[in-house]
Amino acid sequence: MGTIVWLASELMFFAALFAMYFTLRSTSPELWAEESAKLNIPLALVNTIILVSSSVTCQFGVFAAERLQPRRTGGVLQITKWGMIEWFALTFIMGAIFVAVQAFEYAELVAHGISIPAHAYGSAFYITTGFHALHVTGGLVAFLFIMGRAFIAKRFGHFEATSAIVVSYYWHFVDVVWIVLFLVVYFLR
Repeated sequence: MGTIVWLASELMFFAALFAMYFTLRSTSPELWAEESAKLNIPLALVNTIILVSSSVTCQFGVFAAERLQPRRTGGVLQITKWGMIEWFALTFIMGAIFVAVQAFEYAELVAHGISIPAHAYGSAFYITTGFHALHVTGGLVAFLFIMGRAFIAKRFGHFEATSAIVVSYYWHFVDVVWIVLFLVVYFLR
């Protein structure tokens, strides 16, 4: 129950960010049209696919945790026998790639003159996507914590499985927020 209440507060936080974005956008439509044309939509789309795919791998990790299977029971390439740790490690890698690509995109945009102090568009873009990136990074830390607990647990039980499920709620939430953010920032004209 606590997780759901906390995610509801996070939803309100992102709702405020969206309100800021739309308010600033409505006051400067020409600026938005000019600056949003500099976005690398194909790169952002590939990055979005990576993040959304990480939700799938995260859910496979949850299925393994629900079976109380922390580690793989077969070879590394036998993904049908992977445990929670292997699926969460893959999810972690995909999430880290997402953050790294987003950092690359930021560097590209700064080179094109889009920065926080430059104008309202830069502020809105970096604040909304930056806070999301911080949330993704928090999820990555949570995955490391859950995988570490699974490694040191003498017996992987329902307590560890429940922790993995709670982290997956957060990860799915972050992914859904990104889908909406991606559509608003990159496609809404």
